[in-house]
Amino acid sequence: MSYIVDFKKVSTAGLESSPAAEALAGLRANEARYFMNKYKHEFTVVPARESQETLDYVNRILKEERDIAFAAKPLETSRLQVENIKFAYIFYEDGLGVNVMYTLDDPKKRAVGFKLSEGMEVPKELEGKFKFARQKSKLAGTIRGSYFVIKGEY
Repeated sequence: MSYIVDFKKVSTAGLESSPAAEALAGLRANEARYFMNKYKHEFTVVPARESQETLDYVNRILKEERDIAFAAKPLETSRLQVENIKFAYIFYEDGLGVNVMYTLDDPKKRAVGFKLSEGMEVPKELEGKFKFARQKSKLAGTIRGSYFVIKGEY
């Protein structure tokens, strides 16, 4: 069952099993606010168990581009297209948010982003491989994020 993320009233719905549920809910709401402000688009998530295609897509890119496979359990995903950009998200139980931004007409604007919920340690799979910048968010506190550019075609 899909769920439209409310960024005005942050909810942990769907994220209850996460030890970082509050921080992860803030991170998810931060993404929802971004899409509403930039694109006037509602950010909708679905339980990971109902979205194998999105999981496979993101996991394939992670594996083929950087040989990354996360041990953490995926809780929710989102997949959408605004203008000429396809987005795919996975929110993991440990507080990690992974997103794929894939422009359809510009191969130079394709990337995978990692966002760590406030208080979360860098996952072992990313340790020493990426530098994380800090970003302040009213909804999510301090988010640490990093990314890499996608070189292949997906």
